[in-house]
Amino acid sequence: MSNVSASSSVVRPARLRSGFWLVVMGAALWGVDPLFRIILLKSLTSLQIVLLEHIVLFVAAFPVLWRHRAELKAIRFRQAGALLIVSWGGSAVATILFTMALSSGDLNAVLLLQKLQPLFAIGLAALLLKERLPKHFAPLMIVALAGTYLLTFGWSIPFGHVNNFISISSVMALGAAALWGGSTVMGRYLLGSMKYETVTSLRFILALPLLFVVTAFERAPWQFQGGLGATSAVAINLLLQALLPGLLSMLLYYKGLSTTKASFATLAELSFPMTGVVINWVVFNQLVTLPQIIGFALIWTALFFISNQQSRQQSPG
Repeated sequence: MSNVSASSSVVRPARLRSGFWLVVMGAALWGVDPLFRIILLKSLTSLQIVLLEHIVLFVAAFPVLWRHRAELKAIRFRQAGALLIVSWGGSAVATILFTMALSSGDLNAVLLLQKLQPLFAIGLAALLLKERLPKHFAPLMIVALAGTYLLTFGWSIPFGHVNNFISISSVMALGAAALWGGSTVMGRYLLGSMKYETVTSLRFILALPLLFVVTAFERAPWQFQGGLGATSAVAINLLLQALLPGLLSMLLYYKGLSTTKASFATLAELSFPMTGVVINWVVFNQLVTLPQIIGFALIWTALFFISNQQSRQQSPG
């Protein structure tokens, strides 16, 4: 028995740590989205792109959901509410609010307010999931947020006047941050009773009806400029966007989230801006600055220690 106990005590921390890094990998894949979105935005609006992306994801996710359809019978009222927050809130409404905030408000103020997402997730995790934070978690969170700040703004102060924050765009940015934070917490709640494949599939499938309605209200014309070659390029980019930063990223994310606390996972998601900086440097030839390098190092340092903290906290005593 002692050998079995010793073996399990080694395996479980390793599993917890790998789950945390799966969340990191899943969130990092979100950063490759601009590679595909740039071409798509030449022909489609943001809402049209999100709708078409979810149609592709529906085709990919429905067979998975059908295979796990027995789990649907066990869904209760609370789980249904959590699914709506994950799909409508995190997958649809939050993206729409953030896009509208960027288009109608001060860019730096909106980006800075969006960085409050981990605070919403940590607060909700403590309130709803009764998660207790480990020792030294607060300093590590500050280090991670400071690194994200440097990645986004460098040494500069991102706003010139307090009125930049007192606007409808600021409210929308805060709403998006709260919904994304809530989506992380609700996803972790759902994974307590459902498989990660089922949660991933339902996230995409349930968001589709809402996106149909919102896109219809937009009343933007559907038009593809150019001939067959241009249309093919749009189709290929749409497919890649749906499968890489869409389906694959969320499968990795929810697989990792199944063994990761929501409060840890929301900081693991900070790998997203790091990937964006690397993509901008490698693909779009945007020079990486010293503050961004420092921010990159701060985030990875925080992620490493947070991963170790989770393993130590949840491993058998």
